[in-house]
Amino acid sequence: METGRVEAFSDGVFAIAITLLILIIDVGDVAKGHLGHALLHLWPSYLAYGVSFLTIGIMWINHHDFFRQIGRTDRTFLLLNVLFLMFVAFLPFPTRIVAEHLKSGEDRRAAALLYGITMIAIAVGFISVWLYAAVGRRLIRPDADQRAVSGITRSYIPGVPTYALGTLLAVVSPVASLALFGALALFYALSSSLFGRDEGSG
Repeated sequence: METGRVEAFSDGVFAIAITLLILIIDVGDVAKGHLGHALLHLWPSYLAYGVSFLTIGIMWINHHDFFRQIGRTDRTFLLLNVLFLMFVAFLPFPTRIVAEHLKSGEDRRAAALLYGITMIAIAVGFISVWLYAAVGRRLIRPDADQRAVSGITRSYIPGVPTYALGTLLAVVSPVASLALFGALALFYALSSSLFGRDEGSG
């Protein structure tokens, strides 16, 4: 099966999930003259929005990049991709929970743990889709450079344990946990650009 419909469907899910994130930022009813204070009070929403937007955006970029290495699909690949997208579509919910409870001493740990577990699920889903296609070059294009394929695999392997570390960090510091997730998104942004240069030079 060709990959075009899978990519189009995936792009649609990414676009909807990343758009829904803006709904977490809600200033609510504000007394006249207090808007500035209320906007500053929303910093957890800005933080959660930024981390989740970067994460979904970078995953979309890398999802697009690894599809350049894939020549065909099969039913198992489609099911794995749907499961991965299910977790991506779920991300706006824990993002909103974190935004609403990050400043609450009693609830912020639970909110950060929910967010972290969701990120682990996304990372597991993402690497599962790629490894199913890449191991044994099962669905890889015949003309794809093996160096690029191996490089993508190496870059994805640290994802799950790093997200797990960030989730454990949420027990101690939810803000530090979100910062780690944001740093991981930036890492994958840089690694995807490196793959692009490697592929072009190969």
